[in-house]
This record gives sequence, C-alpha cells and structure tokens, in this order.
Amino acid sequence: MKKITSIFLLLALTVTAIFARVSLPPLSPRPAAVTGVAEPVRSLNGTWNLRTATGPASTIEVPGEWAMQGFEIGEGETAVYTTRFRLPDDWQGERIKLRFDGVSSHAAVQVNGRPVGEHEGGMVPFEFDLTEAVEAGRENTLTVEVQAQTISDRLSCLSQYAAHTVGGILRKVTLFALPARHIASTDLTTTLDKSYKHATLHIATDIVQGSGTATVEYTLRDAAGKRVAATKRPLPADGSVSAALTVRNARLWNPESPELYTLTTTLSVDGREVQTNEQRVGMRQVEVEGNRLLVNGRPVKLHGVNRHEVHPLRGRSGTPELCRQDAELFKAGNCNYIRTSHYPPSEEFLDACDELGLFVESESALCWIQHGASPIWNHWDYRDERFLPYMIQANVENIQAGRNHPSVILWSLGNESYWSPLWQSVLDSVKRIDPSRPFSFHDQCWGGYNNGGNRADLWNFHYPWIGAVSACDTMSRPVLFGEYAHLSCYNRTELTTDPGIRAAFGGPLVELYDTIYRHPGCLGGALWSGIDDTFHLPDGRIVGYGPWGPVDGWRRPKPEYTAMKRAYTPFRIVEQRRTAEGIKLTVENRYDFIGFDRVRIEAGPAGGTLRPIVSRIPARGRGRILIPAPTGEDIYLRVTGPQGYVCAEELFPGDRVTVATNHLSIPWKTNETPDALTVTGTGNDGHRYTLVFSKTTGLMTRAAIDTTALLLQGPAFSLVTMNADNGDKPNVANETYQNELYPKKSYPSPVLYATDFRHSREADGGIQVKTELAYLGGDRGRIVYHIRPNGKIETEYAITVAKAVDPRQYGLVMQLPKTMELLSWERDADFSVYPEWDIARPEGTARLNARPLYEVEAWREVPQGAWKEDANPMGSVDFRSTRRNIRRASLTDDRQHGIVLHGDGRQALRCWFQDGRIQMLAADYNNGGAEPFYSAPFTDDRIRVNPGDTLNGKIIFELR
Repeated sequence: MKKITSIFLLLALTVTAIFARVSLPPLSPRPAAVTGVAEPVRSLNGTWNLRTATGPASTIEVPGEWAMQGFEIGEGETAVYTTRFRLPDDWQGERIKLRFDGVSSHAAVQVNGRPVGEHEGGMVPFEFDLTEAVEAGRENTLTVEVQAQTISDRLSCLSQYAAHTVGGILRKVTLFALPARHIASTDLTTTLDKSYKHATLHIATDIVQGSGTATVEYTLRDAAGKRVAATKRPLPADGSVSAALTVRNARLWNPESPELYTLTTTLSVDGREVQTNEQRVGMRQVEVEGNRLLVNGRPVKLHGVNRHEVHPLRGRSGTPELCRQDAELFKAGNCNYIRTSHYPPSEEFLDACDELGLFVESESALCWIQHGASPIWNHWDYRDERFLPYMIQANVENIQAGRNHPSVILWSLGNESYWSPLWQSVLDSVKRIDPSRPFSFHDQCWGGYNNGGNRADLWNFHYPWIGAVSACDTMSRPVLFGEYAHLSCYNRTELTTDPGIRAAFGGPLVELYDTIYRHPGCLGGALWSGIDDTFHLPDGRIVGYGPWGPVDGWRRPKPEYTAMKRAYTPFRIVEQRRTAEGIKLTVENRYDFIGFDRVRIEAGPAGGTLRPIVSRIPARGRGRILIPAPTGEDIYLRVTGPQGYVCAEELFPGDRVTVATNHLSIPWKTNETPDALTVTGTGNDGHRYTLVFSKTTGLMTRAAIDTTALLLQGPAFSLVTMNADNGDKPNVANETYQNELYPKKSYPSPVLYATDFRHSREADGGIQVKTELAYLGGDRGRIVYHIRPNGKIETEYAITVAKAVDPRQYGLVMQLPKTMELLSWERDADFSVYPEWDIARPEGTARLNARPLYEVEAWREVPQGAWKEDANPMGSVDFRSTRRNIRRASLTDDRQHGIVLHGDGRQALRCWFQDGRIQMLAADYNNGGAEPFYSAPFTDDRIRVNPGDTLNGKIIFELR
C-alpha cells in the first residue's frame, strides 16, 4: 500500500490540470463474506440506457463496445450510460464500492447526479467509493459519461489498431459492500529457500482505519482443503499488516504443475469477524540471472503467442467464456506463455492462466510511441514530459490488476516504442512497486532500427531470422523474441486465392523453434499472433488486421495451430530407427520442470489397443525410448501431459505392400488433319479413349473416355507470380483487412502459336507428341507428351523466360469440366499425424462446394463447420488449397470418372473453380507466399527467375 501510495503521489504532482482531477485509489479486494450481509457482491452487467447529444436514446449491452452494437460516436462526443440499482437492505451502514474492469477511454461517473470520480485509460480496472452518494431504500441512478479516443487511446493506439473506434464499457461492472473497517489491499509475494523446496508467502495488507481493536488472520490451504499454514496479527497503528507464512516442501506453481493454494484473510474488530476474503495463491519465484530467466530456480524457455482480446462480433470486449476458451486452446497447443498484446488482460483470462498453467507477460496499454506505425509522433515529441503521468499510470494500473496472479511473471512497459528518459522514469517508478518480477520493453535490442538502448531487465527483438538467434548467447540479459514467425496476413489476395499457403508454415516453424531452444541466451518467443484480428461492424464493414492467428476469430484452429503444437511439443523426437527389437527413439524432454514419469506415453498398432511406455527422462533431459513394434505394422504413439492435454502424436509406418492391379492396355492410333491430331484407342477394359491436340497452339484440347469429356484443355504451362497485394486500402500501419478482398484468377501462359508440331510412335508402342511454342511476352518453350500404352500420359516441358519474375508457383495446369468436383490426394506431409480438420493432412478428400461469396468472409455469419469448410467462388478452403509433396491425386465426378495424377513426392497440387471449369495445377515449383514479414527459414524456398532461365518439369496423369 505504501509503495502504491507513493506512486499516486508522484502522479498527483505531475499530471496536467485535467489529469489532476482523476482519482486513482487502490483496488479493494472483493469480499467473500461480510458479516451481516447475505451477498456482498453484485454484478451490474446487463442492459443499460445510452444517449448522445446527436442521437436518439437507446439501450446498450454492458459490457460491450458501442461500435460493435451499431452506435457511431465520434472523437470528442460523449456517450452517456445510465442504469438504476437498489441497495439490498443489509448493505445499509456499509462502505459501497463500484468497480469497472475497463472503460475506453475516459469515464466520468456520477451517482444520483453527484460526481464520484473520473478515470483515464481503457483496459484496466478502477473503482470509486459511492458511500456518500448512494441512498438506501430507493433506486439509485448510476451515470457514466464515456469518451473514446482520448489521450490514453492515442498513447495505446487502441482504436487505431482495431481500425475502428474502441469505445464503451468494455469489461464487467461490479458493486460490492465492505464494512466500515475493511481490507483495502493485499499484496502477495513468494520467496523460496536456497533448495527451492520450501516457500514463504509474504503478505502485506492495508486496513482502513477506524475505532476498535482489529486483528487480521491468515489461513493457507492446499488444493485438498488441508490447512498448511496460519497466523494472526494485531493491526498496527499505521493500518498496515505484514505476515509471512512458510510452507515446507511446497507444491510450487509452474505451467506444468499449476499448483494453487487458497488464502483466507479474516478481519476482526473487537473480537468479531467483519470481513473474509479468499484468493488463490501460486507459490513461485522469478529471477534474472545473467542472460537466463529463472522460475523456481530453473531456467525456462518461453514458447507461446501474442493474444489480443478480440471477437468478430464483440470486438475488444470479451466474455469470461471466451477468455477461458483462449487459455484452453493455447494450452492444448503446447504453449506455456502468452504476451497480452498490447494492453492488460481481463481478470477472467488471468484466472484461467493461473489454473491451467500459462506464463503471462502482462503489457501496459502503451504502443508505438515514436514509431512509424503511429504517425502522431511526427507531430508530438516523444520526450515531452506531459506524457509521463499517463505512461506511469498505464503501468501502475497494469500492475495493480495482475500483481497477485502467479501466472504473471513479466511486466511489459510498452510495445514497439523508442526508449527515452520518460521510459526510464516509468521503469524506476514501477520497480519500486513490484521488485519481484522483471520488466521488459519491446523495441529492438540490436541494429539501428527502434533501438534506443533500453534499460529494462530483458532485451527484446521482434521478427528475427534464423541466423540471428545465436546472437542471444552473447547478450548480457535474456533476449525475448516478443514477436516472431509472423503468420501470413498481409499477402491478402494470395491468401484469399490459396489458403494452402498456411500449410507451408509448419516445417520452417519447427526449424526456427528448434534453433531457439538450443540457444540458452534466447528466452523464447511469442508467435505473431494468436487470434485473427477481425471486426464485423454492424454497418456491413469488415475491418482489422485480419487473419494472423493460428486460430480464427471464431476460435477455429487453422493449419498454423498444428504447426505451433508440433514445434512446441515437450516430447521432441530427434532420432528414430526401426529395428527387429522395435522402434528406437532418441527423445528430448523439453519440459522445464517435470520428467516423463509425470506424463502418459502410450503406443500400439494404429487403430488398436495402446499400451503404456515407461520413461523417466528428466526435465530438459535427453534419453532413449523403445517402442515394441511387430514387423510391418503401423505404430501409433500418443503422449498426454499431466493435465490431460495430448502434447505429441506420431505414426510410424510399417512395410507398405503394393497391391497388384489390373493393367490397362491401349493400342493407340492417330488421325491427323491440317488443324488437329486425334489419338484414340480402345482399352482392354472395353472403353474408348480419345485425345485431341490443336496443331495451332500445340495444346491438348480434349480428353475423353467414351463420350464423357474429362479434360477440356491442357496440360499447359502456367506461372503464378508472387502477390503481396494487401488490399490497397488507405492505412497508416497495414490495417487493410476489408470486405473487398477477392481471389485472383490464374491462367495458362498465352500461347501465340506452335512453331513446330510433330508426332511419332515410340518403341513401347505409345505415341509421342512434340511441340515448340511461342508465348505472349517473348517466352519460348517445348512441351512433349508421351502417351503410354498403359494409359498414362507423361508430359514434359522446358520454358525459357524472357523477363525477370518472382514465381509463387509454376507447372502444368489442366482444365476439367465442373462436374469433377471431388478431390482426393495422398502426399508426403511434414508431420505424421494431423487432425481431420487440417488442410495439410497427408491424405483425404475435399469437395468443391464453391460459394458465390463476393467478399473476404461472410459478414456476421457465425460459421457452423471447420475452417477448412469455408468457401468462396473458387471453392472450399479444403478444395482450393495447395498441397505439397503429392504422391497421388485425383479429380473425379460422382461416378469416379476424372483425372488421376501420379506424383513423385516433390510436386504441389492446387485445384480451384474458375470461368466455369475446374483448374488442376501440378506445380514443379511452389513456395510459402509473399508475406512481407517472413524471413529465413520461411523465405528459404523463394527464387528469382531471370531472363534466359529455363524452367523444367513434368507430370504423369491418366484418364479414369
């Protein structure tokens, strides 16, 4: 309390005239019980009244953003919220407190027309004492005048970041009663002995002064309800009580064993209990030692995501259920760390992290101060001391809100800002409040960009390339990659056209995180980002930064979720070998705290009974595991962590048996006219096969079985260029997500004419068709068709380009009738096990299911299926996504007639609907797209094609 009071005094001495009116009392712990009061805590959430100076009176849901509910309230306008409440009879004589958990961005509060306080700042809790303003026995009117885009919004970029005005009562509102003498604050810290076995819980409690003799009793119970420590203290004259509870052989809190105790605090006056508080406690200690971060004496490796509080229909106003769901999703995805970009999280989210076991870096709502993404700093001076009070307040209130949560192990002073004497003053101030946790500052710790030489406890670097990771070991402080491995987002047209770009994320992410793991000076990192940042505004617009999360805004996992879970697995197989004894694995235990004796390892025949496998590899250790494996059988391995989340899966394939098939034999004949070549033959299956070639263009123009056309054009050479188009919407920091993002059509390279066309019979009895082609733009090339007697058609190409180009894909494309709507594939995947919802799964089927949706996603339509089922005019996500490393694929109609592609494990396949036809591109070159934030290893497969370069490849297909 004394620490906090000193900071408030500092604020009061330095604020501007407007700011001086803002009251910043500490947050009173909400009581579990108040003697004589049946229910001391009441929610004021629900339907409130809303009016503005320019609009009609209406109602609005609290909590919630006003913009997401259809209200347009501009900068400088005031939204007046009102609600009524009646005090319970047994609250008379008590102190009445009102708590807001977040109002954006300035709130002036009145009760019964009487001002009770103001607050500046959007995503933090604050409270007022209403005792003198409320009246018993009647309805009281609560009025909250709210303005958005005030100074705290500008400093946090809250509205700019969301691409719309974030205004309103965003988080819950609570009314509660306290006795006249009550617990004003409780501050908890834990220290451990040198053995890191025995813990001492240090408690500092402030009691509001009053008459009578007061005592404070503390009781600590474990998860089973057993009392493990207790003490009783008389209240000193200054009202501050300090106590220490020692727990021998304490069950320490960490993400792998998030052990929670319950602390009961009882205030008694003249021997009579007047207030009881309860709070969950996690025993853990955080230290910085050189360039390592230690938790409970052990170096930790952070691996997680950045998380915005976001929902397409609710905006920046979440719900307790969403907060819990987010924590569970990322915990199940093998994350141990969340950075709360770029403002403090809700109480409900921290509660979930405490319980489930997630480290949290709680970030103050300060963003892009002296950064190009916030243009206002071209006008403002980032060193101007008028901003200091707001910067200190943002950090103080962040600490107030989260200080007693064990999950919070780091405080972030702010995001992507330039260090200055003001930040040094902020750091000096907050370190006096909480010396028990390190502070970070998100800038760039090396290089010339955004590197002001910060003095925080940690270094930070955003978006490192793989070659930079080793530099962390040379640094004097731990280096955190506060944002890394930015998911594809800004290549918006590419992603709308081909969502399969996302499936290329997995291999490079595993490679990058493996490198991070092996460098002890690197603390770890948080993927950018965690959840798609999309807002479906009631006026019909879709805005935001868009699809940059492993899960979308509706909380459906995407391919990057599988990649993240694989990269972050604590059960990392580094070597495997199948022998007569079984499958021999060399495995790293990447848990920081627990051995494999705490996890459940099971293996057995795929689809059969799994049997336990015993391993005692310790935390951060490496060892061998033998899995019994009968010769030839597929063996499935599953590892389940101590909290019941599956953290690793693997499928070890057995011997593959090739099943003999009836071999097709077709005696091919040719018929040539001045304009075309027709190749026909009746197979031993009784069907007549027909291929028609244009002698003008050198391309196949028709392929059919009997009277059913299966191919309408191709194979023809096609080169798809990289496309970094972000939507071309006016923006200041790439916040260009919008309705008007459309898939881009791709066509074969236009053939001007065939300069040579000839055919001949080959030694095996097949037909060879050889063409020399001239293309629009100056490219020249050769395509050779080998029509085999077994029905397979091998098509080779060699294209010499005339102009430099950055290709995304190139290969041969075929055009099929629209009836060929069923896609099936088998491929070599990055991983051996995928969930069924993942487009990257090694085998599967997908239907076209094209939808005439002419915007980036269906506005305000809550999806009912998996992400892969979303669709646009080119087809479903599952159908139109590129699949790499194809072994076999087919496009067929409902009678199973169609095209079968035979791959060699190196080609990629993309199918889509365009111009009334199904397009089937077999790409000999394919990369992960044009996302501008990508760096190595995500960009390793990009190439530049220069004039005179020749592109080669081939496909093998057959008619079915």
